Amino acid sequence: MAEDPASEIQLLRSQKAKLIEILSADADFVLQHADSRSLLSPSGYQLVKACLVPSEKVRDLLDHVIQRGPEAAQGLLELLKDQTLQETFPLLCFMKDLQVTTVPSDVEKKNSRKRKSAPASPEIVTSTSAGSQLVEERQLMTVARAIGRSWRDIGRSALKISTVKLEQIEEDHSTHVERVFAMLRCWRNRQRYNATAAHLHSLLSQEDWALPPESIDFLLEVD
Repeated sequence: MAEDPASEIQLLRSQKAKLIEILSADADFVLQHADSRSLLSPSGYQLVKACLVPSEKVRDLLDHVIQRGPEAAQGLLELLKDQTLQETFPLLCFMKDLQVTTVPSDVEKKNSRKRKSAPASPEIVTSTSAGSQLVEERQLMTVARAIGRSWRDIGRSALKISTVKLEQIEEDHSTHVERVFAMLRCWRNRQRYNATAAHLHSLLSQEDWALPPESIDFLLEVD
């Protein structure tokens, strides 16, 4: 670990936008795990919990941890590498390769002036071909709005999600769109690196439960 006391905070800040996008899939899940590790103050926990918008809840959680200092920031970094979080949010896999030492110490700064060679960014390069990217939250929500009352049949037959899991989703969420979105998110988490937009499009285009092309063809578009 670098000796710079603010390096953990700088690392969190550098990945903040990416973490908000990923963790918004289940903001409450992250909040409960962060609270179980005492990463938030009691008042901070209540403030973050009261936020109803997932992306804003994750943003406030990150801000609160950052404000608490390097120790809390280090605790959150360790949480994000934990197996439970990694399995729930497959897109967090890049966190395993990130080290606090990516923020240069004084010695490293001197060396970098001499070298100035390879970039230090640990960003993952993804393909830009049509549908080859991992499906995003906004895409799942758009698809969720296009799926009607047959969502359970689609879940069982197309997405291979068990009836027990579908019943749990139905019990945990009150509105139709929330239930379908949770089902799609469950599929994505289980598929991990195979959860591409093209793969989801293919599954939802099968004859027996095919959705109208105009409602899912956007999955094949390149941003």
